[in-house]
Amino acid sequence: MAQLRIIFMGTAELARASLQALKQWGECDVIAVVTQPDKPKGRDLKLQPSPVKMLAVDFEIPVLQPEKARAVDFVNTLRDLHPDLIVVVAYGQILPQAILDIPRLGCLNVHTSLLPKYRGAAPIQWAILDDEPQTGVTIMQMDAGLDTGDILSQSVTPIYPTDNAETLHNRLALIGAELLTETIPNFAAGTIAAQKQPSDGSSYARKISKEDGKLNWSEPARKLWNQVRAFTPWPGAFTFQSTGESKRLLKIWQAEPVEISGEEPGKVLSADKTGIVVTCGKGSLRLITLQREGGRRLSAQEFLSGNPLQIGSKFVG
Repeated sequence: MAQLRIIFMGTAELARASLQALKQWGECDVIAVVTQPDKPKGRDLKLQPSPVKMLAVDFEIPVLQPEKARAVDFVNTLRDLHPDLIVVVAYGQILPQAILDIPRLGCLNVHTSLLPKYRGAAPIQWAILDDEPQTGVTIMQMDAGLDTGDILSQSVTPIYPTDNAETLHNRLALIGAELLTETIPNFAAGTIAAQKQPSDGSSYARKISKEDGKLNWSEPARKLWNQVRAFTPWPGAFTFQSTGESKRLLKIWQAEPVEISGEEPGKVLSADKTGIVVTCGKGSLRLITLQREGGRRLSAQEFLSGNPLQIGSKFVG
């Protein structure tokens, strides 16, 4: 049987594992990679390629970078490539029906949640924020809706207490890549019975903003712990150290909930080499790794050696 001609569409780091798996699989021919245009980054705003583009260049795969996926010229270019299948992983633009109709087998999407839960842009962060015990990856046949297509396969993974958005992202990227190469042969052979997404149980994982990282000490400690985990490494959970008339921003990289009660949310109950214990609306949060604005990441012991905290001092929103 002839190799499947596949166009891969992806931009973010999450997509690299799937492209690598397809290239190494040997049962398909990745004829083109579509990714977002290079973006200015860093202090000098130098144009930087996406993680997917860098991998495609290494593999010597032709790269397309349209400003808009719905542009007529770009759609015609894809049509002229005559793909059997288009695979989409964290591409960053909604595809028009004109593209969905091009491949004879349609378009598949690797989505990092157990659909219909957490449709949308930030499923990994929201699964942690909502204290989910598990999440996973869904391979979906795309339609014109937002992550509403038929489910072809799913794989489940626990969310461990040691997970943050980065560790979970990396694990789901590998799970998705493996599931993709397992699913495509059966899908192409017509031996997978696609399942409609159930109408109940759906939720939307909106895009995360920097402001989402602000800690509100009136919330329960477990909720704040999940917030720290969900927003590591980006945008980062943060609070402010009250220093009289001014406030100093502190980024929190690692924390844990503890069953210690205090009267006033945000008040420091203890501060030693094991961490800084801060009262929450319910329980307390031990801050283990912190970073001053403009400084480097520090353990609590390192932080306290240069920034002693008085018991009873306050962290504020």
